[in-house]
Amino acid sequence: MSAPRFSLVIPCYNEAAGLPELLTRCRFTAHAGSGEVVLVDNGSSDDTAAVLERELGPAGSAAEGGGVRWVQVAVNRGYGFGIVSGLRVCDAPVIGWTHADLQADPADALRALDRFEPGARTIVKGRRLGRPAVDVAFTIGMSIFESLLLRSRLNDINAQPTMFSRELIDVWGTPPDDFSLDLFALYTARRRGFQVRRVPVLFVPRKFGSSSWNTDWSAKKKFIKRTVGFSLALRKSL
Repeated sequence: MSAPRFSLVIPCYNEAAGLPELLTRCRFTAHAGSGEVVLVDNGSSDDTAAVLERELGPAGSAAEGGGVRWVQVAVNRGYGFGIVSGLRVCDAPVIGWTHADLQADPADALRALDRFEPGARTIVKGRRLGRPAVDVAFTIGMSIFESLLLRSRLNDINAQPTMFSRELIDVWGTPPDDFSLDLFALYTARRRGFQVRRVPVLFVPRKFGSSSWNTDWSAKKKFIKRTVGFSLALRKSL
């Protein structure tokens, strides 16, 4: 069996309700792009692991037909930790991640693949469309702040998918365990001379569950505090 063209990691934390639809989209994405999707049960407390085992077999088993497989993180240690746990089992030339909440379609990764050129070190991220005005304003504010602080153009940092030439993980050192991973990956790619490209993606409301941070301004303040703290640590590396 030939190696996958790409590997897309999707961390799942308490996403059991949405997994049937997510798996359908993942199978389509893997087949259409000659790649693979690696789902990560990121220490869920619901039936996420049970659903994944029923649909895909035991954790760590080979993907049926090279399509979709899963790995398990026993205890949740954060969004970033879950993603990195999935990336460790990927060896495709293009790797990356997206979210499990179906606000972004895994198939967006297929259009991202079209932005890669042979031999070029590249990172491709989504450019979110269709979001509420208040969320757009929040993103713009954070983008301006991060760009000024880190002296690098950093727009729509948390947009998905995030896909890149796998060489990036060879040079990015120790990644963060939390939501700062998106900032870390984009910033490191720019500092290392990767070309940054964007693909427009439709961002839709969640069908199942709720966001773990984007719930109200109190949650946003906590997110800002964590992100600013990590950003200041990153700036010391300049």
